Amino acid sequence: MIGEEIHDLAKKLFPINRSITGNGVRKTLNALREICPSMTINEVPSGTKVFDWEIPNEWNINNAYLIDPDGKKIIDFADNNLHVLNYSTPINTELDLIELEKHIYSLIDQPNAIPYVTSYYSPRWGFCLSHKMRQTLQPGKYKAVIDSTLKPGSLTYGEIIIPGESTKEIFLSTYICHPSMANNELSGPCVTIFLAKWLQSLTHRKYTYRIVFIPETIGSITYLSKNLDQMKKQVIAGYNVTCIGDDRSYSYLPSRNGQTLSDEMAKHILKWTDKEYKKYSWCDRGSDERQYCAPGIDLPIATIMRTKYGQYAEYHTSLDNLTNVVTPSGLEGGFTVLKKSLEGLEKNCFPIITVLGEPQLGKRGLYPTISTKTSGIEVRMMMDFISYSDGCTSLLEIAEKCQVPIWDLYSILDKLVEHGLIKIL
Repeated sequence: MIGEEIHDLAKKLFPINRSITGNGVRKTLNALREICPSMTINEVPSGTKVFDWEIPNEWNINNAYLIDPDGKKIIDFADNNLHVLNYSTPINTELDLIELEKHIYSLIDQPNAIPYVTSYYSPRWGFCLSHKMRQTLQPGKYKAVIDSTLKPGSLTYGEIIIPGESTKEIFLSTYICHPSMANNELSGPCVTIFLAKWLQSLTHRKYTYRIVFIPETIGSITYLSKNLDQMKKQVIAGYNVTCIGDDRSYSYLPSRNGQTLSDEMAKHILKWTDKEYKKYSWCDRGSDERQYCAPGIDLPIATIMRTKYGQYAEYHTSLDNLTNVVTPSGLEGGFTVLKKSLEGLEKNCFPIITVLGEPQLGKRGLYPTISTKTSGIEVRMMMDFISYSDGCTSLLEIAEKCQVPIWDLYSILDKLVEHGLIKIL
């Protein structure tokens, strides 16, 4: 099962410490490139101006721990990489509990969870721990060590270009900047790399596919700063891929425009996958769709998710794991709905009937010689399809008018094209 394969990859990548820069990102990209060797890995130096931003210094960490007054190591980065404030500056000091309290983070309402906390652009150091552990801290001297580096380096991202018959592009973007969290981080890149593998296996592709694995926000801004002119000319549809691995729900977040081909295809596929899927508005945005749909950029990018970021209790904590949150079946569902969306974009076209009036189906072997309950439905569907094939109505619009999933029309389209009754514009 594809879900098991994706889940196995997520388990392999889960322990890697990732951030918006650093060796954890490179290690993750190299593992993904084993699945799609055509991926190129790109480095953008610290200090590079990207629109209104600047690539920050690169952050790496070797080790970190906290020793209590009794000499016991109570926090160890090796046990869970969420224990350290992401992008923490180095520290090696002894300090009293009252001073340490200024540098530790926990969640009162989730006492068993280690929170995910970052400070990318303001230098500070800190530890993250469960509130339950925090309440056990005793007065006295603590030894705090964070063996990290923050110095000029680069931002790293991966890119896969899969050529098609047309230079028009479908764009997929996912982020690789979070440490050990399953739905909010690993579901996106793991599902996306298997989508890339599937796309590469196709013998025919109408469109070219541009697929990127980037650090969130600064990565999308960086990528756009280098590729925007071409993307504005070429990209006709695409999706931001995140939070795609749990079993709880399906969700849709629109582009800023809200009426792009990406939006219409997403709503159609989700309607026929889960009629109870959750619809969000542009005001609920929070991931890289903010950059792709920003004024002046205006790419047609929507988001298809399982449970949306920020809408599940485990979000941005150590509880977002590969057991209770992300499952093989959840990943398979996420993969399947995105695959169907891409298939829909590939198959979408403007069919036009080649004869005047109603065609004679019998002489072409398209009308059943025996009438049954199901044969009548099949003929009716074919005739409905033909009646909307005016060269101005897309396959997706025909599916909506006929109130059927678009994939029910693929074989009808192929059959009518084969018999010369339909041309594709």
